[in-house]
Amino acid sequence: MNVFCLGGAGKICSEAVRDLVEYSNVERITIGDPNTDAAHILIDELGDDRIEYADIDITDKKRAVALLEGYDIVMDGTTITLNEASTGSIAEAGCHGVNLNGFGAEYQFDAVFRGNDRIHVPGFGMTPGTTDMMVRFAADQMETVEIVRVSHGAFRPIAFSPSIAETTIVEYDPNLADRVVFEDGEFKQVPPFARERVIDLPEPYGSHPQWIIPHSETRTVYEYLKDKGIRLIETRGTWPPKNMMLVRALYEWGILHNEPIDVGGCEIGIMDAVSQYLQDSEVGTTTDLYGYALHVEVVGTKQGQKTQFTLTHTHPASNGSVVGWEGLRAYTRCVGIPLGIAVNLIAQGRSEGRGVVIPERAFEPAEVFRELEKRQILIHIAETALA
Repeated sequence: MNVFCLGGAGKICSEAVRDLVEYSNVERITIGDPNTDAAHILIDELGDDRIEYADIDITDKKRAVALLEGYDIVMDGTTITLNEASTGSIAEAGCHGVNLNGFGAEYQFDAVFRGNDRIHVPGFGMTPGTTDMMVRFAADQMETVEIVRVSHGAFRPIAFSPSIAETTIVEYDPNLADRVVFEDGEFKQVPPFARERVIDLPEPYGSHPQWIIPHSETRTVYEYLKDKGIRLIETRGTWPPKNMMLVRALYEWGILHNEPIDVGGCEIGIMDAVSQYLQDSEVGTTTDLYGYALHVEVVGTKQGQKTQFTLTHTHPASNGSVVGWEGLRAYTRCVGIPLGIAVNLIAQGRSEGRGVVIPERAFEPAEVFRELEKRQILIHIAETALA
């Protein structure tokens, strides 16, 4: 198997590359990234003769397709706004594919992937991805499922990379149509900071208010559970408290609308200016606590008894006590490692389905959990009988 890693030199996707080097038997790993220097630094660091670099512009479709045609799987770590271009090229090139975001642009290429006898899994990191596995693990043990609440705390700087800054802008865009919940038979659009709920995350993260976010779990969980009586699906998230204070202020002051302003004769979106400032500043690229914390609740009936499953996840501390998990890497490894696992499962023939396949149907949760445990990422499961 040959794997092409789009955006493979980025802080998150490079962790997936490291995972492939350590845990997979793929024959060739190609890093395609506009940051040539970062790509070669990563190649030198890993020192594996399976790795090489390729220059690719994913927006140049003809050239991109020609380059990708020689690969079995494309691991797509590009930004949300490039998902349509990247998925279209992967489909036309006849490759399997996996990406991090799963924001929905991928599904239009379902017929192409099916025609090529290939699978593409949209959104397989921590959220979405691992969260989908947690929901399926619980739901598969139940006859009916009434409520699913997916929550996460992503403890990372607000703008440590352009793609992360873009994620912030997209998720809290006031006009975003796909910030929805599923409730009583329909998807309902909600504004930013809707339906606040305090979530108890595993230590050292603690309890935090969380709000509805536009992640794909809401729609893919519905698709997986629509025949089990599902009544409510909510997907929430939070970043460090300082980040949320800033985003809320940007929202309330209208800055997230990104209206154009004139600065010295140059027109620029006001949020684009804020984003660039954050990417260039220490305050935007550092935070006090690093890492990731998932929290998933599934309520339904198991053997006729109303039951709640609560699943959480933990990983090594970011304080330097565990080599390789220091600082920001406690966050980036949590996101990148599941992507690498998904690629490896496809390479080993351990995925299910053809076409664009939601995570819940693509992989067996127990297999994913075992692979995560090998990497020191642990899934904790609690089952409670309800009155």
